[in-house]
Amino acid sequence: MAILSALQSLIKRVFQQHESPQRMALAFAIGVFIAFSPTYGLHTILVLFCTWAFGLNFLALMVGASLNNPWTLVPILIATYWVGAHLLSRSDSPAFDWQDLSFGAIYEQVMPYALPFFLGGLVLSLLGAALTYPLAHYFLNKHRRLHPPDPLEPLPPPQDVR
Repeated sequence: MAILSALQSLIKRVFQQHESPQRMALAFAIGVFIAFSPTYGLHTILVLFCTWAFGLNFLALMVGASLNNPWTLVPILIATYWVGAHLLSRSDSPAFDWQDLSFGAIYEQVMPYALPFFLGGLVLSLLGAALTYPLAHYFLNKHRRLHPPDPLEPLPPPQDVR
């Protein structure tokens, strides 16, 4: 229950950001793109880069990217390979020799599956971002209509303060 409560609190904070629904939805959609991308180990770095380079909302990016987490990692990996294999008309499934776990042996066993994995990751990233943007934009606008910002609440300081 604590995880669900923390997630609800995080989503509530995203909805309360003082930024346009378009930019928030864009940041969330790019975060989802990052979540499904096959750049494992670099997701947080990509979020930080998008925040810095494009001035996108860090929280919205991070929430989108956190769709890929320890509980969803295996289903996302399976879906990524499955989509790529189907697009390449491959019917083989990965089989690994667990006897030799040297770097060279693992490399030789993984490389035949790299192309379907990267292609599937790219397709799922694009599809996820394309579906997420309009949904996030709709829900952000709906939330703002139902819960207009309090005019007495102070705005956060501009980000350009030095």
